Amino acid sequence: MRGHGLIWALMILSCLSLMGLGISGMLVSKGQQVKAKRAARIGAVSSPHARVQRVNISAFTRQVHTGNRSFSTMAAGVFGFDLTRPEQYPLSWWVVLLITLALGKVVQSIADSLAGNLSYLAVPVIWIFASRAIFGWSENRRKQALLRQLPDVLAMIVRSVRVGIPVMEAIRAVARETPEPTGPEFVRLVDQLSIGVAIDEAVLEVARRCGIPEYRFFATAISLQNQTGGTLSETLENLADVIRKRVALASKGRALASEARSSAYVLTALPVVTGVGMWLLNPQYIDLLFQEKVGNALLATAILSLCIGSFAIRTIIRRSLS
Repeated sequence: MRGHGLIWALMILSCLSLMGLGISGMLVSKGQQVKAKRAARIGAVSSPHARVQRVNISAFTRQVHTGNRSFSTMAAGVFGFDLTRPEQYPLSWWVVLLITLALGKVVQSIADSLAGNLSYLAVPVIWIFASRAIFGWSENRRKQALLRQLPDVLAMIVRSVRVGIPVMEAIRAVARETPEPTGPEFVRLVDQLSIGVAIDEAVLEVARRCGIPEYRFFATAISLQNQTGGTLSETLENLADVIRKRVALASKGRALASEARSSAYVLTALPVVTGVGMWLLNPQYIDLLFQEKVGNALLATAILSLCIGSFAIRTIIRRSLS
């Protein structure tokens, strides 16, 4: 009886607790609604008399894609390249796809003796991942080049503005004198400005096309100066100094992680080098891995473990430097 009484007491306490939580939630929600209504009324009364101009900055807003995506766009997303920006890849996309497909076929022919018909599953996997790796490497290389050149570009604009040259002429000078990949981006910016596009919209388009946060800061500075006025040279000079420090910090991080990368390369290459050496010294000993089913399973497991370990080490190093 005492046990049943205790259970009933716990149930009653639980119900009371739930009721209390519900009532407190209703009170909090009601308070937030009242606060929102009060803020809306104050804003409606004070906004006509406010002296502060509302500034629209859209450099860091996420772009919403409307409409249905085409099949070619979705396929390009699977393989990791952008059809609208072919200039950021050193090779044409179809050349890269042919190379990675041939690589997948070579791996499949090697793994055919180990996995049989299951080896054909390796072709699409290697095709997609190798393509994404190549395209991703090209994009990261281009972004790093843009980031390294941006402080000099900002310094050039600052010097031009300080001697009295308009911002438009400073941007044209950057387009003429800056090497790739920054030069072509500013050439497109000048072309957009020449056909009547507003400077803040054109710079925002460049920032979205480049895909690095520093260009978005540059677009924000240009947009603020265009809407509110102020000293653009000081803002860009401070931004250039911050970017130089970020580049130096990233270089220092890569230097500190060089030992870890070297260890990863050694650990990855050591099993391969050891296997090749043992095959040269005693081929019959290594042939068991290719001729026997148990050896095939062991070899497949070793290759899979090596790939997983290499991917894990690479991910850890990349996350530590991001």
